[in-house]
Amino acid sequence: MNTAARFNDWMRNRSWAIAMTVAIVITVGGLVILETGRQRIAGEYETALEAKGATVQLGTLAKQLAQLTADESTFLLTKQQLWASAWCTTAGQIRQTSQQLDAWFRLHADSAEQASFSQIARLIEARSGAGRDALQQAAPDVDLSNCPAPTDARPVDAALVESTLTLLRDNEERRAQHALDASRTGQRISTFIAGGLSALNIVLFILLFRNLGIQFERQARVQRQLITQQEELDQLVTERTRQLEALGWHLQAVSENEKTQLARELHDELGAILTASKMDVAWANRKLKDAEPAISEKLTRALANLDQGIALKRRIIEDMRPTVLANFGLVTALRTLGDEAAQRNGWVLDQQLPADDIKLDEQTEIALFRVAQESLTNAAKYANASRVSIGLTVHADQVALHIADNGIGITPADLKRTHTHGLLGMRQRVAARGGHFDIRRGAAGGTDIRVTMPTVSTITPFDEGTSAPSAPSGSSPVTTPNART
Repeated sequence: MNTAARFNDWMRNRSWAIAMTVAIVITVGGLVILETGRQRIAGEYETALEAKGATVQLGTLAKQLAQLTADESTFLLTKQQLWASAWCTTAGQIRQTSQQLDAWFRLHADSAEQASFSQIARLIEARSGAGRDALQQAAPDVDLSNCPAPTDARPVDAALVESTLTLLRDNEERRAQHALDASRTGQRISTFIAGGLSALNIVLFILLFRNLGIQFERQARVQRQLITQQEELDQLVTERTRQLEALGWHLQAVSENEKTQLARELHDELGAILTASKMDVAWANRKLKDAEPAISEKLTRALANLDQGIALKRRIIEDMRPTVLANFGLVTALRTLGDEAAQRNGWVLDQQLPADDIKLDEQTEIALFRVAQESLTNAAKYANASRVSIGLTVHADQVALHIADNGIGITPADLKRTHTHGLLGMRQRVAARGGHFDIRRGAAGGTDIRVTMPTVSTITPFDEGTSAPSAPSGSSPVTTPNART
């Protein structure tokens, strides 16, 4: 009994020391856990940002490859040194981007991704070498001294390169999302731990020592720092997303400018060449019609081929920068677009368009026309439709476009696909002008697309710093004498 009593007395006398020791151990352990969690959260966010950066660079590489193909096609068409120099510049940019991505994959990616990108890098190098050979063969006297020296040159499957780049981008997107999810989970765990430790310290403070409140305040400060760091990282991710969206809208504007410039060159230069050639061949045909029937027959066939070339040139110009939109307005352009698509695909066309033309700002008209053009193209490619309807309704403060078909209809899986560039392009065009885009499966089947846009364009804050599609400086759009004023 005496031993038990002495033990109880010792416990009562030393209870404060035991409690202080437990509190210290708990507090120190909690701080270590919180700091470890903070470092892990910061590391996961850093991983997410790096993966986002790799995704952006992969997208840049894909755009540069598309630009390389465009420069090569333009040079083969025009044989101008300017486009050869542009091709060399793009090839150098592609090599630089590939080297940067190769270094990144060696440091951060696994062996499978490294092998995939190494294969893509070799294919891209071979593509550049083959392109250089094509330019040299098309114009032997062209100056390619500024082009990077190729290490390989052979035909390359562009679809394989594009699909592999898309796969790598998707992998990096998933890596970034996984890192973000892990960081949020870590933050929640850290917050939960901080709350539990705070509650325990309060209990110890109430029971034993008031001065343990100092430790609680210290933990609260750590928690606030974690929340502040999270907000800063969230703000950084939001800013990067805004920049990517602004870049997408800017690329659309650049695309419209390039289409306008190319349409002008086809109209002014190729059109003049074809027309002059047709006149000369027709003159020669008239002179030789009676004297040389065999030659006259060949010339008649040449005239037919020239007519086909002129028609093809006109169709290409209309696809790139429809003159009917610039000359006669949106209603006439939609009516013409629908009639041509219906005739080409054998559709029954139902048009519900205003009787008179409407006047909207140029960029809104272009956006609505491009949405209609892309929708009809998709219907022709995938829908297997027999009936298509186009409707345009104008209200006091907004304009609504409705396109529907009775085809097989879009699937929910297609709506969720993130790499469906046609749908993304339409959504982005409409959003850039402050509008709303909705696509869904029709009640009776088929695909139903509805677009509403303000009649006076409302640019979102993301458009700041981007330029709307317009004709290049110092030139004017392709027009006819009947162009609208």
